[in-house]
Amino acid sequence: MSFDISVFYSLKISEAVELLITETTRNTWIVMALLLILALYVRIKSRSWDPMKKPTGFQNFIEMCVDGWEKFYRDSANDTVAYLAPWFFTLVVFIAMSNLIGITGLRPPTADWGMTFPLALSSFFVMVFVGLRHRPKDYLKGIFLEPVFVFAPLNLIGELAKPIALSFRLFGNLVGGMILVSLLYAIPYMFVIPVPIHLYFDIASGILQAVIFTVLSVIFAGTAAE
Repeated sequence: MSFDISVFYSLKISEAVELLITETTRNTWIVMALLLILALYVRIKSRSWDPMKKPTGFQNFIEMCVDGWEKFYRDSANDTVAYLAPWFFTLVVFIAMSNLIGITGLRPPTADWGMTFPLALSSFFVMVFVGLRHRPKDYLKGIFLEPVFVFAPLNLIGELAKPIALSFRLFGNLVGGMILVSLLYAIPYMFVIPVPIHLYFDIASGILQAVIFTVLSVIFAGTAAE
């Protein structure tokens, strides 16, 4: 297994412009396409669902996921940022799908810092948005004037470090897991991991990392809004 970001193919637009498509970009497009197809399928199927009847089958699974996330979100965030639940649900589903695509043999997009940093940066922008929206004076005061104004540079560095730390956490866990598994399989006659167990840990780890990333983002946003 290679850990470099290799170019998948090049698209020559003109003599002066050539577009390079990396493996991360390709796999991200695959994840986006799968999620879009799933969303359209759920949208079409939901038109025939009767809210007065007991849900079964696929409807029951979708409602269980949505209701479970809403309950989990309410337990993790305050009511001030309740309207952000759909955004964070999209975030956790996208990251989980990006992590789980690795079980198909494709490189997870989240194993590239070029993907995890924009995701963390989007969470940072959401945090700043809710802080400025709900308590602009207190939010800015907490950064530039508390406990005294001389600590403003340190407070600002602490705020800017949040997306960097968040991105490296997800990136490091994904890449570290890939390297560890590759090393285990590279040692002959010492480590033999049954496929079901390997698959279980891959799925559990992928979902767990997505939930941790999203929960930290929720906490940052909720703290900024309080």
